[in-house]
Amino acid sequence: MAFQHTIGKKASLKGVGLHTGVPTTVTINPAPENSGIRFVRTDLPNKPEIKADIDNVVDLSRGTCIGKDDARVYTVEHIMSAFAGLKIDNCLVEVEAQEIPLMDGSAMPYVELIQSAGIVEQSAEREYLTIEQPIMYVKGDVALGVFPLDYFRLTLEVDYNYPALGAQYTTMFSLDDYISDFAPSRTFCFLSEIEKLREQGLIKGGSLDSALVVQDIELTNEHVDYIRRLFNWQGPVEGGKNGFLNNTELRFYNEPCRHKALDLVGDLYLLGKPLNAHIIGARTGHAANIAVGKQIRDLINKTLKKKEGTIIQLGYEEILKTIPHRHPFLFVDKVLEIVPGKRIVAQKNVSFNDNFFEGHFPGNPVMPGVLQIEALAQAATIMGLFGKSEEERKVLFLGIDSARFRGIVRPGDTLRLEVVMTQFRRGTGKFEGKAYVGDKLVCEANMLAMLGV
Repeated sequence: MAFQHTIGKKASLKGVGLHTGVPTTVTINPAPENSGIRFVRTDLPNKPEIKADIDNVVDLSRGTCIGKDDARVYTVEHIMSAFAGLKIDNCLVEVEAQEIPLMDGSAMPYVELIQSAGIVEQSAEREYLTIEQPIMYVKGDVALGVFPLDYFRLTLEVDYNYPALGAQYTTMFSLDDYISDFAPSRTFCFLSEIEKLREQGLIKGGSLDSALVVQDIELTNEHVDYIRRLFNWQGPVEGGKNGFLNNTELRFYNEPCRHKALDLVGDLYLLGKPLNAHIIGARTGHAANIAVGKQIRDLINKTLKKKEGTIIQLGYEEILKTIPHRHPFLFVDKVLEIVPGKRIVAQKNVSFNDNFFEGHFPGNPVMPGVLQIEALAQAATIMGLFGKSEEERKVLFLGIDSARFRGIVRPGDTLRLEVVMTQFRRGTGKFEGKAYVGDKLVCEANMLAMLGV
């Protein structure tokens, strides 16, 4: 069982935004369970907060930008990738400007920022997103597929008609490989491309060492002087034998492809929860990543609605396969409806044949209140253990609170048991249970139990 994580303390990083050229400070803060990743624009009035969510993506022309109302945070993909790779579920990110700093063009500065803050396990269980059928996105020469799998895996291919890049391939077998094999990979661009962007007044914070620059144009002395003036650059501007400006040494032989994988991990983490699936892509970019992410969300929402509309019922034999109790101490005869891990409606047919009536007020038989509570507890057990393996089908009740008995239950009555799980942390569940005869509430209690002990 995996649990959620946040960071241990506040930590900050200073840098310059690629597109705006504005210096800014990013400060990450611990956040409570189930709060997710949230960005706060501390430079704006009322400090608006933007949830890192795929539905809040408002611009993909300059990386991935999220926004709410008039507030924007640009270029969130690298820090989101770091959160995903280090399995951080909850964090408050304060930003003093509209853009996350590019730093060296990789996610490693943000990985190191998180590591400096420390990683803290929380009590709430970590939830994973899964899909039940494949998803395909094809647009031009871009293709991205997502296939059902009970763990995360990413396979990616890129190919460029340029010798320094060519065709590249990478596989991320799990996020355990992220820090060492993917986080250090830098973004890349063509020299001709960034020249045009700079001439248009864009990438104001870009420099020749903030990305892998592919040298796709001839470097005459005159052109070198122009580049220095254009970028206000005092460093070297030399042709590279390996096809990259200044002969920049690659951190991986397929670093550009690995950076595409890094971006994809960050963009899909805007789904709000980690995804278990096999992702296979070719020539992907932010637009394709976000489009597929929205398809994933739509499919999951449709699946949940379908499941919620399907009533799961259990007969006596299925109950015996789920719960360890047996006759004469089994007090659930049928499950009318169950949503595993959330709620259950079950029933107990109260009969003269129940052995407790032999000694409990024989002349005026009444079902003992403690056994009504036990029936509720068993219904909670079925709901909590449904679908678990035989080794996991264990339960230990820890407490009963606010128990009240509102009516009499006699032989011939049908006891309707309704239980809702209100919280589940570290293998321990909290339940609210109510028992009815017809429409009359006869018993209610709050319960606490360990499942799978």
